Amino acid sequence: MEFSIYNTLTRRKERFEPLDPTRVGLYVCGPTVYGDPHLGHARPAVTFDLLFRYLLHLGYKVRYVRNITDVGHLEHDADEGDDKIAKKARLEQLEPMEVAHYYTERYHRAMEALNVLSPSIEPHASGHIIEQIELIKMILENGYAYESNGSVYFDVRKYDEKYGYGRLSGRNVEDMMTNTRALDGQDDKRSPLDFALWKKASPEHIMHWPSPWSEGFPGWHLECSAMSTKYLGEKFDIHGGGMDLMFPHHDCEIAQSTAACGCDAAKYWMHNNMITINGQKMGKSLGNFITLEELFTGKHKLLTQAYSPMTIRFFVLQAHYRSTLDFSNEALQAAEKGLDRLMKAVDALDKINPAATSTVNPAELEARCTEALNDDLNSPLAIAALFDWVRTINQLAEGTGSITAPDLAQLKEIVHRYVFDILGLRNEKAVAGGNDLMSPLVDMLLEMRQKAKEDKDWALSDKIRDRLTAIGIRVKDGKEGVNWELT
Repeated sequence: MEFSIYNTLTRRKERFEPLDPTRVGLYVCGPTVYGDPHLGHARPAVTFDLLFRYLLHLGYKVRYVRNITDVGHLEHDADEGDDKIAKKARLEQLEPMEVAHYYTERYHRAMEALNVLSPSIEPHASGHIIEQIELIKMILENGYAYESNGSVYFDVRKYDEKYGYGRLSGRNVEDMMTNTRALDGQDDKRSPLDFALWKKASPEHIMHWPSPWSEGFPGWHLECSAMSTKYLGEKFDIHGGGMDLMFPHHDCEIAQSTAACGCDAAKYWMHNNMITINGQKMGKSLGNFITLEELFTGKHKLLTQAYSPMTIRFFVLQAHYRSTLDFSNEALQAAEKGLDRLMKAVDALDKINPAATSTVNPAELEARCTEALNDDLNSPLAIAALFDWVRTINQLAEGTGSITAPDLAQLKEIVHRYVFDILGLRNEKAVAGGNDLMSPLVDMLLEMRQKAKEDKDWALSDKIRDRLTAIGIRVKDGKEGVNWELT
């Protein structure tokens, strides 16, 4: 079975066929850096990290571009409101780039904790003003934008007549006109649906650049069109982001790129679904806005404990990226236990003694994981396949069943590849416990315990076992000898 993905633009699952048979261009809308990274950042980061890892596993050379929005992001309406980075800079008497850099670094640290790979290129909107101005010029030359009092607006109605606006989200221009109310300060527009490509800066606006039209700043939607074109070309393979960006952001991106270049930029559009907290949409007004740092430390009123970065990553991967994901203490605790079981099975692979014959076939595990991920990155099915083999691995470690040395080596390679390389999980307990140093010490104590048992010194034997249990090491006596695991 070949790799297929659900194309949001065509609303169907399609076989993945890159424009270049060996190379893939992937663009993902990255964070807006005016606040601490939160749960809303975690899901797209993990989702598209899985895609990036799997494309590499399939043998493609991938150019993964994930942008940083550090200018021009105005919530709700890209033409109204105050730029949050500029506002924070004024309040704290900082340079806007100080604010952007501070939160970019916090985002990077959170992504590193979640084991999200760095993209190939991470362009900043503030570093690509020239490219955005040049793109506006192309749209103006092609007749799909107009200047008004120093600002430049995209002509939605004219574009819609030829190409159809809102194809990604499924919106209709006439319906949008009916449901759009007139807003103050939009007299410069020909239509309420028109969106800003360039905004003339007011005197108090501290982030602005020179342009042919005014001293101002680019509209929010423009940066992704400009940067994807610069680094991936007018046509590239996959554009990704959260479902909340479909309208207006991605619909506007499609319109801008098509108006400038005459073609759709991305062949496939992929969107991860939303997250909820205890069944509610996350929002500061609801008191359920949780940052990643709060999750990692447990310092939030809705949390009963801290959750490790790998617990969060595993929890995200347990749900298909196109399904809604609800965070709750109960669900996260279940994910924590599941992850612990999986990692203990990974450790148990080193405790299996090879035999002359095999009662299991590791190729079956690989076939199931491959089939699952080839089917629109179905990570829940891949994880289910791994858990079916958790039982098998534990049985082999306990001496129930047998496996040859070559099959054991193959099983280890498959499990490590899918758990660590593709799903991107880490064995946090092994890292935290310094397992490389701990193993020989524990093994030495178990040898002392075994000698005590042979000498019928049951008190010493029990004392060694109890002391190990007290520091988080469970001793397991089995048919094939003694094993241990971190609890």
